[in-house]
Amino acid sequence: MFSAWKDEKAIATLVEEAQAVSDKLATTKPHFRDAHAAAAQVWVAKSLAEGQDLYSLSDWPPAAVKRFASSAKTRVAALRKARDYDSSDGLAVWLHTARAISEPRIAPAVRDIWQHLMGAGPNAQSMAEETLQEAGLPLGGALRIPKGFAEA
Repeated sequence: MFSAWKDEKAIATLVEEAQAVSDKLATTKPHFRDAHAAAAQVWVAKSLAEGQDLYSLSDWPPAAVKRFASSAKTRVAALRKARDYDSSDGLAVWLHTARAISEPRIAPAVRDIWQHLMGAGPNAQSMAEETLQEAGLPLGGALRIPKGFAEA
């Protein structure tokens, strides 16, 4: 019984974290939303360079999604410790997306996050392209909503 309560509490915390990001994106200044969208797009390119398509995350085997989430959580913490907040925010979007695949109760907040990111202005694309050029990564297309997270 305690274990079930503990698991439920952990899921509730993950839902709250994703909802907090969504709420922040809903009420923030456009440049902040643009930075999140650009950083999320950069992580798509970095992952593609490693052979992983984040847009199809929902098609990955459950064990691979969990490994990605665990790795992303560790990387987000390291990036925040290094004060690389833009990059950590972009990866955190993908972390929440992976968590929502494993736990459907997180999905509504993640869908909202993606809707906010899709409302980013043209600066998001130019910011992403500049970062990708600096990193020597190929320029990708515009940011899009990952499979399974379009408005329900």
